[in-house]
Amino acid sequence: MWPLIILSFMECFASSYQQFPRLCATQEALRTKECCPPWEGDGSSCGASSGRGFCQDVVVPNNPDGPQYPFSGLDDREKWPLVFYNRTCQCAGNFMGFNCADCKFGYFGVNCNERRESLRRNVFHLSRAERIRLVSYLNLAKQTVSRDYVVVTGTYQEMGNGSSPMFADVSVYDVFVWMHYYVSRDALLGGPGNVWSNVDFAHWAPAFLPWHRVYLLHWEHEIRKLTGDMTFTIPYWDWRDAQGCDVCTDELMGARSPFDPSFLSAGSVFSSWRVLCSRAEDYNNRGVLCDAREEGPLRRNPGNHNRNVVERLPTSAEVEFTLSLPNYDTGAMDRSANMSFRNTLEGFGDPRTGLGNSSRMGMHAALHVFMNGSMSSVQGSANDPIFLLHHTFVDSIYEEWLRRHRPSPSQYPESNAPIGHNSEYHMVPFLPLHRNREFFISSKDLGYEYSYLLDANQRLAESIRPYLEELQGVWPWLLLAGLCGGIVAVAIVAAVRTAKRRYRGSPWLHAKRWKNLFALPERQPLIWSSDTEETNHPNYQTTM
Repeated sequence: MWPLIILSFMECFASSYQQFPRLCATQEALRTKECCPPWEGDGSSCGASSGRGFCQDVVVPNNPDGPQYPFSGLDDREKWPLVFYNRTCQCAGNFMGFNCADCKFGYFGVNCNERRESLRRNVFHLSRAERIRLVSYLNLAKQTVSRDYVVVTGTYQEMGNGSSPMFADVSVYDVFVWMHYYVSRDALLGGPGNVWSNVDFAHWAPAFLPWHRVYLLHWEHEIRKLTGDMTFTIPYWDWRDAQGCDVCTDELMGARSPFDPSFLSAGSVFSSWRVLCSRAEDYNNRGVLCDAREEGPLRRNPGNHNRNVVERLPTSAEVEFTLSLPNYDTGAMDRSANMSFRNTLEGFGDPRTGLGNSSRMGMHAALHVFMNGSMSSVQGSANDPIFLLHHTFVDSIYEEWLRRHRPSPSQYPESNAPIGHNSEYHMVPFLPLHRNREFFISSKDLGYEYSYLLDANQRLAESIRPYLEELQGVWPWLLLAGLCGGIVAVAIVAAVRTAKRRYRGSPWLHAKRWKNLFALPERQPLIWSSDTEETNHPNYQTTM
């Protein structure tokens, strides 16, 4: 039923957010370096005629980056998005989008003036209908080619500085797979094998948490637009103290195949999925970008990982220690950072001591290694739908830290962080443009909340909600069953009374006759009546 409902909305898509917009993936747009598409509502660039936004020059900061990436002018992601575009839509008020067609996070309605707060729930607290909907939406996104976006398959230089565009069609889901690959890929320095690996515009540094927060928000919005279901939210998997992959069932993210533990069960829709952008070593050896072609089935083998790298899944105590760290980031603000909340949550700081460059990975990184498959590759990890449930819980820990410590905006570094991570840097590869500092704020300011961060009464109501929904779904059948039972009981009583009236004079209805018919001789009494025997052999009566 759900797929039919979903498909009925597929003609109602609106423009959405990620790069590269089809309307900006043309020779003209690349040569002029302008990405200011018209808004369909009035046909004007960025909806300028309606006051939604305007086409403006992109302003990038000149604050110095850290020493981890010592080059300049070699990578398309430097000073994002200037290599591709130096003019983009700057939206006004609560409008957002590459052409200002949509609303900022947390706002809804034609004029983006309806404020609503969405709730992200524990995946195990979803009703059966909600679990079916989640899997259906994920699969629909995987099977539907994006109408609004294409992905880049070559560098700007390989395109002849824009004269020969190199883009490919992918599904709505795979746009996000590609985004995670593109932001974390190694820098191509020219020629086969000539890469710089100590660079990542979304990991290993302060922007790790803000970047993934924006990523999840855009993904949520994309699913809402694809399905027409504006109530959809990404659930989270609370993996604290888990003994294994609790979500690895055919009802949720897919069980293990009984024939090969590295693949998924044929009973899961995800067993038919094909991954892309998962062969980082191959791309580096050839000195090329991912070409967005299918690269084989989704892989996962949870628990059969290298125990020297990850001992077990994170514990509640480790999460609490991480939350207790008051400093968002420290030192060089990379994997070596000591007593850094960001570095410890990301998994390179020891979750028991807070010391960086830990010999074992913890927290966020531990989950990726534990999954021992597509999730274990940084660049290809978003191929596995567990990625979404995992990162939503990581984001909830980030949110809990923000509420507990209420950090000053100055805690987020303005300069000297690894490239891509300073506060004013535009996040790669998002269009519209987002700066890192803009998401160093509470989720409530962005229009969403987590169910386990609600107050006690709200949490209780939320925990019993799916059971009430299940009961609501079956109560008509229970009522029908009760009515049928009542009718049968009345019919039996009526039949007995009719029989009594008809055979009232019959000798067969005399009780004494029936008693004698079935009576058996009593060989030994169950309760002794003799005073002597009663004393020596206590029975139920004497015990009472």
